[in-house]
Amino acid sequence: MTKQTFLQGTLILIMAGMITRLLGFINRLVIARVMGEEGVGLYMMALPTLFLVITLTQLGLPVAISKRVSEAEAKNNRAKVKQILVVSLLITGVTSIVFTIGMVMAAPFIATTLLTDERTLYPLIAISPIVPITAISSVLKGYFQGRQNMKPQSYALVIEQFVRIVFVAFFVKLLLPYGVEFAAAGAMFSVILGELASMFYLAGMFKRLKVIRIRHRFFHYLTASKNTLKELFSISLPSTGSRVIGNISHFLEPILVAQSLAIAGISSSLATKQYGELTGYVLPLLFLPTFITNSLSIALVPSISAADARQNKHMIDYRIHQSIRISFASGAIATVVLTLFAEPILTYMYGTANASHFLVLMAPFFILLYIQSPLQAALQALDLARPAMWNSLIGAVVKLAVLFLLASNPDFGINGVAIAMSVGVVLVTFLHLTSLYKEIGFMIAGRDLFKMGLLVALTWLCGRFLQDMFTGPGSNLFMLILILAALLIIYIILLFILRFLTKDELKQIPVLQRWIS
Repeated sequence: MTKQTFLQGTLILIMAGMITRLLGFINRLVIARVMGEEGVGLYMMALPTLFLVITLTQLGLPVAISKRVSEAEAKNNRAKVKQILVVSLLITGVTSIVFTIGMVMAAPFIATTLLTDERTLYPLIAISPIVPITAISSVLKGYFQGRQNMKPQSYALVIEQFVRIVFVAFFVKLLLPYGVEFAAAGAMFSVILGELASMFYLAGMFKRLKVIRIRHRFFHYLTASKNTLKELFSISLPSTGSRVIGNISHFLEPILVAQSLAIAGISSSLATKQYGELTGYVLPLLFLPTFITNSLSIALVPSISAADARQNKHMIDYRIHQSIRISFASGAIATVVLTLFAEPILTYMYGTANASHFLVLMAPFFILLYIQSPLQAALQALDLARPAMWNSLIGAVVKLAVLFLLASNPDFGINGVAIAMSVGVVLVTFLHLTSLYKEIGFMIAGRDLFKMGLLVALTWLCGRFLQDMFTGPGSNLFMLILILAALLIIYIILLFILRFLTKDELKQIPVLQRWIS
């Protein structure tokens, strides 16, 4: 099996993430244009429940599998790798059955009582079969990550999105005549088909590339895996805590939004529409650069784990700095573009600019989101998942409290939800930085902070100048694309001038070695 270096693995994941985000945006555009704001609202209100159930099913095992498989690979211990896979498959298999049944049984209560919109029942029921599928996929992804082979996961992500986008328009249009709730259920069913195709691909790659046979003496390895179970849970349970907290927060979010806006005197239908604009139109744009930060985070866990095992503190510090630098570089351009060009971007993408004020409000704060994921990955790789969990808990509690206080106030309404989300992002990021400083003495140097501020400021000034050009006569989509392309070229030049990207790093990528040399 071919292994990749940290940057090679990251680049593979970034390319896959770029493709899947593009396909994902097309998918959302289809959903938004066919179903409208209300249909998107139903779709988005049902998703947090799914994410919570999947998190409970996986029990944080993908990160734990990645770390423990990487350690076993370093010692060439194939028996240990098999024990890890056997235990993980059994745990996720049992939990997926339990939580799928629980999700189906609880769906009527969640839809009518918690989400205050009985139409969300159909999307909730439609998506429930995905839970055991993602459970198996998560184990296989963790295995490949631990062996530092990011290609199978990358291809699987592309396959998943491609299948989803092929079927989403078909099912939405087929079921829309029966009601927007059935259309939302159809969109959910296309997600299942995409995940199923992804799982089959991963299983095929595992069978083709495997060095162990899972079924051979399965129960023997299971009974001899008590220590392996403890080792996995020592990482997975705190990691699960962080994800459960985040997903419970996302689960409670639409409930609190509906209840708070009702207190503010906003009808259920309007609340669903506004929440759909915020979460279906704005958040996907704000989360766009996270395909880079998530890729870095996945590759960061085995890299830092190996350095920690060798007690190489210099490499640990370098990897974290490198991840923050690249993550910030990927997010700063998005922040400037989304703030300056919010209205035309939303108009050309969704046919409406109603949510542009959300983008302008939230984008400057969400720049910290892009370094949050690598920070959390570093904490998990250093066996500091527990502090990360507490940070997530504090951030979630504060976010929900601010959400209720502001959204229930008629003067804020749905804007209070946007403010609360921004507060949560800022708080958790600073808490993660504080934890790393407390545990290993890591901190971002003042020089790096100055460079970050300078990068944003210079990009903003260039973008502001180009914005004035766009607002002139003859502005259209082609003009917008040209202006954004020009801004991107300027930004890349600034990245090299300020050394956010270096030639030494680019030389580590085989495709670019000859070109740079």
